Amino acid sequence: MDIHSLLASAKEASFNPGIQDEALVNETLRLTADEIETQTDALLAANRSDLARMNPDDPKYDRLKLTAERLQGIADDMRTVASLPSPLGRILQHSVRPNGMELTRVSVPFGVIGIIYEARPNVTFDVFSLCLKAGSACVLKGGSDARDSNTAAVSLIGNVLRRQGLPPHLVTLLPPDRESADALLRANDCVDLLIPRGSAGLIRHVREHATVPVIETGAGVCHTYFDRAGDTAKGAAIVCNAKTRRGSVCNALDCLLVHRERLADLPELCRPLAESRVVLYADGQATAALAGHYPADLLRPATPDSYGTEFLDYKMAVHTVASLDEALAHIRRYGSHHSECIVTEDAASAERFIRETDAACVYTNVSTAFTDGAQFGLGAEIGISTQKMHARGPMGLEALTTYKWVIRGNGQIRPR
Repeated sequence: MDIHSLLASAKEASFNPGIQDEALVNETLRLTADEIETQTDALLAANRSDLARMNPDDPKYDRLKLTAERLQGIADDMRTVASLPSPLGRILQHSVRPNGMELTRVSVPFGVIGIIYEARPNVTFDVFSLCLKAGSACVLKGGSDARDSNTAAVSLIGNVLRRQGLPPHLVTLLPPDRESADALLRANDCVDLLIPRGSAGLIRHVREHATVPVIETGAGVCHTYFDRAGDTAKGAAIVCNAKTRRGSVCNALDCLLVHRERLADLPELCRPLAESRVVLYADGQATAALAGHYPADLLRPATPDSYGTEFLDYKMAVHTVASLDEALAHIRRYGSHHSECIVTEDAASAERFIRETDAACVYTNVSTAFTDGAQFGLGAEIGISTQKMHARGPMGLEALTTYKWVIRGNGQIRPR
């Protein structure tokens, strides 16, 4: 089937009435979760084929890798989505006009949602579960790195959909080539919304070339500012968790900002990072504070390129600031509006940081690793939006709906 036919089939599938049958959708999601558990070995075998083509030192390797534990987490998240209230048919606004005309604004599906993503096979399952629950079909354009993993996942999902009497094209996997991507970017007649997930380069390409409406899930250049009033034990734990829990994800810490009056505590703040062999790109003051306390082979001088970089690896910049003002200015210049954190025991500083930091997620004394739909209680997520239109932050079910106005009356006409 050619690409246009695949897109047209997804559009046709989006009109199937079963997709808005809440009980049927929930049962389908639970059965898909069961099937993930049953077919774990087959899914891992497909994933091993993809992993064999990638250098294990590639920062994308961890994102590409599936394990039995990760598949169990995907199944659990899918069951969580099934248990959530439907986002459809919610009354968002209601009024009666003086002429008796009744107006209701109600949540409805988008229709067809396209996703362009790279080496993240978990996204295949997450997108399917959220789109189905939100009443939409999904079109997936994965990267060639995850070709076998994505094919196995979509085959599994399609088999469940058929058994449930639902059209298999509710989830459509396009070939992992540029032709498919270009067609999806311009598929205005078949696709209602496009969401890119991946590198800054991918997101920029989609933003610049798509004619389909786009929700931008931006790169995560994340900072943690250790304030003059920061607690060292909390700071060390937060910095280590934000950087090393999973270094290749968008909520991982990229730059530690430290108040110059707390440089004496910098060795303690960074000590746990050495165990994970995190390379630090430190400015002059930070380097002097760390010298002799952090492994010399992991301590390197910062350059201008060290700031504003999403490392997606066990690497981190360290920069000294003289004040909260300087920390905020640094974040404004180099941040990506994703996730920013302050470690402080000073309530006024915390509130000012919250107020003046322009990011989707702003933390006080909490690791940025929590920027995640499941951690926010949204079930799975379709991405982290860094824009301000329609959706911002982790995008769960509510972000995957739009609305319509319903007007009821009894023969009202508008005067000339």
